[in-house]
Amino acid sequence: MTAHNWIDLAQDAETGIETLRAHFTGHAYDPHWHDSYLVGVTEQGVQQFNCRRARHQSTPGKVFLLEPGELHDGEAPSAGGFTYRMLYLDPQWLTRELGALFEEAPADSQLSFASTLASDPRLAQATCNAFHSLHSGELRIVRQSALDQLLEQLTGHLHWRQRYRDDPRLPLVAHRAREYLHAHGQLDISLNELSQACGVDRFRLSRAFKAAFGLPPHAYLVQLRLARARRLLARGEPTAEVAVALGFADQSHMGRWFVRAYGLTPALYRKRCTKLPDA
Repeated sequence: MTAHNWIDLAQDAETGIETLRAHFTGHAYDPHWHDSYLVGVTEQGVQQFNCRRARHQSTPGKVFLLEPGELHDGEAPSAGGFTYRMLYLDPQWLTRELGALFEEAPADSQLSFASTLASDPRLAQATCNAFHSLHSGELRIVRQSALDQLLEQLTGHLHWRQRYRDDPRLPLVAHRAREYLHAHGQLDISLNELSQACGVDRFRLSRAFKAAFGLPPHAYLVQLRLARARRLLARGEPTAEVAVALGFADQSHMGRWFVRAYGLTPALYRKRCTKLPDA
């Protein structure tokens, strides 16, 4: 974090929704993904990012929408940087809350955003209102009303789609490798071990995996560990214990990757989410 960059993050205790307002100049963060649905609004400047194999530029008033697992980065292409506010919505919470607005979900499906960037003033206003009510700790009824308004505006940008594991565009070997990483992500996995588990040589595996998920296996494993670290830290788990449990060499090793992906240290993230001092 430089003198010109800043992050203000909090977590709503009732819903688990994280609210983040931040400003970046130049390079903001490396390619990474989240377990949450991201709904954000650019306040100032140009927010440039790559997602869904395309480059996007979000300018003031535009809403950016990212699904869990979608790889994205961030940078400021112009002087003055960019400022944005964002909500991290838990997938289970979002699906449950939208149950009253959508018909029953088709089998083996999940909610998906129709586009990554939207010019929708009503959605932008609803996002800002929800952010303010949660971030500033408004009365419970005010927070709930603001979230209901956000959900109502989001319905026009959401649809049901088949889950990734049933997507015929992704080779079976890439799915097997991803499942293996999710099941053994805390271990010191070698590329040879992963390729043997998938029944192909490591060169074919790496090509297939990157084509399917946008990252080579080793980088995906790091992102998987970081996503799990966020969940554990948000629950108040000590930073050093989280690093060891997830297979990082030590706390500073996890910290370096965490800052590159999210722009703040694990200890600061834990403190903002739990109000607990680092342990």
